[in-house]
Formats: sequence, C-alpha cells, structure tokens
Amino acid sequence: MECGTRGARRAPLIVTEDVELLDDLLRLCAAAGVRPEVGHGVPEGRGGWEAAPLVLVGDDAAGRLRGVARRQGVVLVGRDQDDSGVWRRAVEIGADHVLMLPDGEQWLMDRIADVVEDVGRPALTVGVIGGRGGAGASTLSCALAVASAKTGRRTLLVDADPLGGGLDVLLGAEAVDGLRWPAFARSRGRVGGAALEESLPKLHDLRVLSWDRGDLTAVPPEAVRAVLAAARRRGGAVVVDLPRRIDAGSVEALAQLDVGLLVVPPELRAVAAARRVAAAVGMVLRDLRVVTAPVSGSAAGGLGTDEVAGLLGLPLAGELPVDRSVLAGRPVGAGQSAGPLGRFCAAFWERLPVEKGVGS
Repeated sequence: MECGTRGARRAPLIVTEDVELLDDLLRLCAAAGVRPEVGHGVPEGRGGWEAAPLVLVGDDAAGRLRGVARRQGVVLVGRDQDDSGVWRRAVEIGADHVLMLPDGEQWLMDRIADVVEDVGRPALTVGVIGGRGGAGASTLSCALAVASAKTGRRTLLVDADPLGGGLDVLLGAEAVDGLRWPAFARSRGRVGGAALEESLPKLHDLRVLSWDRGDLTAVPPEAVRAVLAAARRRGGAVVVDLPRRIDAGSVEALAQLDVGLLVVPPELRAVAAARRVAAAVGMVLRDLRVVTAPVSGSAAGGLGTDEVAGLLGLPLAGELPVDRSVLAGRPVGAGQSAGPLGRFCAAFWERLPVEKGVGS
C-alpha cells in the first residue's frame, strides 16, 4: 500500500494498477482539494479498506478484490462503455456505483468533494417572501436566522433580494469584513461549502451573505444555484430573504427551499397582491405557508389571521407579534431574542426541528 497522506482525515482510497486511470483519479482528487491513499491490490488489513470514506476501484483491480469485506461507498471506475461485464464485477465487490470516464468526471469530483467536506444531512432551508412591499419579510428573515444561531445551530442568512438595501444593514453589520454577493457572481459548478462559510461576515453567531452598496443588481442563476447548494451542504439551517420579483435567480433559490413563508398583512389589498406572489412561487415551491404580519398604525388590519390563510388557500404558519423595538427601527439582533419577535421565531424552529450543523 502506498499512502499519499497516512492518517489524513477524510481521504478517499484508490485501488488500481492502471497508470492512466490513476492519473485521472488523482487529478479529480486534486481538483476536490484532497490527496488520496493509493493501493495496487487488496489493502493490507481491514482498517484501510473499511476506514476510507470513499473507495475508488479501477476496473482492472476488481478481480483482485473478490471476497473483500463488503462496505458502502465503493465506486467501480472504468473506461469501456461497451463492456457489459463491468456490472457483474461491480456486484462481486459490492460496489454502490459503476462510473465510466470521462463522462462521469463531474459526478465523481462532486462525490469526492462531498467526502472531503464530510457532507451529511443538508441544511433545512427556509425562504421568506413578502406578500406585498413592506410586509416585513426581511425583518422576519433576520430574526429567524438570529433565533436559529442562538441555539448553537450552524446558520447562514442569505440575502436574495438585490434591491432590498442589504440584510447586513438591517443586522447592523454593514461594516463587518467579509465577502458579499458580487464576489460570487461568476461562480459555476461546485463552490466549497467551508470556504464559502469562512469568507462571509459573521454576526450574532451566524454567517450572512448580503449585497454591497455597489451597482450590481443581479447574479446569474448558475451562481445562485452553486452558492446555495454549497450553503446547504454544510448542514444546520439556511434562511433566504427572497425578492417579490420572480426571475431566473429567484427561481433557483426557490428550487432549493424546503419551506417558504409568505408574509402578509391582514388587509384585503395585501391579500390580493399576495395571491399573485403565491401563484408564482407555488409553481416552484410546494410547501408555502402564510405568516400574517401586523400593520403599522392598525391593530386589526381588517381581516382575521385565519381569514387571510383561507383566502390564500395556504396553511397558516403563525401570526407575527407587534415588537416595539422593530417598529422603532433598531437593528435586528441578539438583543431582541427575548422580545415578541424572538419568541415567535424560537417557537417556529421548535415546531420545525433542524439537525444542528457541525460547528457554528
């Protein structure tokens, strides 16, 4: 056994004597940021075979691995697309997947990168969108993220509304160092989850991806897809503040949500506007729920909470309480966790459990 990095954490194992295939697999590992262990036959002892998070077996080595202990995470890699016998050899070594190069390179590189990042359960991703302008969606997004982080859960707040003024401002974090959306505008393919997290501003124990005060008002949908996918791979919770306009970028964001919250003031005109938003969002997102919001200067707003949900034909997620600190225009932060809005958000997460991410 030749070891690239003996004892290295999360290093895949490659088993092959095919020099050309080995070069390709090493190249893919390098692109994913890991140096694998390499063997030319049956691994010595059971530890190396069983401990590796991923085993890449060249088709040339399949015969030598018959009878090896069965395990998950074995990929048989070949080149001959017309060789029907590869499936039999995969069964003999207990491979989960059969992959042919070069066609399967991107899939394999993503799988290797997942191993390096120790990808587990993806983050539960909650999107918040206003039924009309000024409904309070951005405030609820920030408060949900702060409440999630307060529990020790890895949390990322994503500002998907380029015309909203920046969630970092709403959090009082506009001066905190870190990258904003313009830095990721050219992202394609796979973005490293750990690198993304570490590059973003940190405030109230959460990471924030916001807009800067520049002229950029949109990023390509490919960048939105890559960044959100990276955020979700880190686990925990991701909260996305969505724009009311539905364009290619927001569709990509909607496609990665688990739950959507439509914030609607209890007014007939607001409900009429929210119906149009709900119709567009519902074409992409199945789980969309209503949150009614207090109307400034009016206690009742003309409609009851259940009536709003009924008119929209959507399940009710709750009624936002009046929070005087928010009405006073103070930044949303940890200091509000004991207030009405903070208690509402804490109760929301209790009803919608999220597995804690590793670290924070």
